[in-house]
Amino acid sequence: MAVQDQDLTGKTVVVTGASSGIGAEAAAALAARGATVAVVGRSPERTAEVAAKAGAEPFLADFARFDEVRKLADQLLDRYPRIDVLANNAGGSWPKRTATDDGNELTFQVNHLSPFLLTSLLLDRLVQSQARVINTASMTYRMAKLNLDTVNATTGSFNQMGAYAASKLANIVFTRELARRTAGTGLVTAAFHPGAVATHVYDNAPLGLGMLIRSPLAKPFFITPKKGSEPLVHLVTTADDINGHYFHRLELEPPSNKQAVDQALAQQLWELSERVTGASR
Repeated sequence: MAVQDQDLTGKTVVVTGASSGIGAEAAAALAARGATVAVVGRSPERTAEVAAKAGAEPFLADFARFDEVRKLADQLLDRYPRIDVLANNAGGSWPKRTATDDGNELTFQVNHLSPFLLTSLLLDRLVQSQARVINTASMTYRMAKLNLDTVNATTGSFNQMGAYAASKLANIVFTRELARRTAGTGLVTAAFHPGAVATHVYDNAPLGLGMLIRSPLAKPFFITPKKGSEPLVHLVTTADDINGHYFHRLELEPPSNKQAVDQALAQQLWELSERVTGASR
C-alpha cells in the first residue's frame, strides 16, 4: 500500500509542537488519512486554529514547564484509551543561556527533557498500543558534543548552535536507548532530520534571522514546512524496519557522531533524564 493512501482510521496520533511548522502540517496530513489527532502546542490561538483546520483536538503545554507536561500527559491518558503514535516534535533554540522554573537549561529542557518526560509518562499506554515514538532531531547532531556535566548547566559560557546541536544529539541517543529498553514489546521508535525548514524554530536567532528565513529571500535555501513534514508522516506510516534508527529526511543514515552509538553515554543520559524530570520507573 502506498504511504499516501494508507488508512489511519482508528489510530490515535499525538503531535507536539503542532501549532505551526512541520508539526501543523503533519497533524493535517495524518488527520486527512483518518487518524484521530491530538494537536499539542504552546500558543492557544495557533493550536486551536491548527486543530480546527485538521478536525483534531487541541491541547496546550509549554515544554519549558514540567508541570504543564505532566498535566498534558494526564489529559492524554484520560482522553485516549490507546495512543498509536507519539510525535515528539516540540523544540526551539535560544541565543542566551536561560534557566527554566524547573532549574534546567532552557534548550535542553524543551528539546530533550520534556519529550523524555512525556514519553515516560505515556510509556505504559504506548507499549500497550504497540505504538510508534517519532522524534524530530537535526543533522546538527553530526557536529555536537554531548557533555552531561555541562549540557544542563544554568550558568557559564553558552553557544546557541552548540546547545541546540547537543539537544538534538540527545534526541538520537534517547531514540536508540528507548528502542533497546522496549525491545520485544512491539513499540517502535525512530528519529529524523526534516531538512532545512523555514519555521518558527529560528525565531530566537540573533539579528532577525528567523524573520529572514521565513521571507521570500530564503526560498532557494529552505524547504516549506509541508515538505519538512514528509519524513515524520513517512515514519508514522511506513512498514519498513525503522526501530532505533535515524533518518536524514527519508534516507536511513548510520550515525556519524560516535556519541550517538555510545551505550554508556545512553545509559548515563537516561539516568540523568530520569533524575532531573522525576520520571524514574
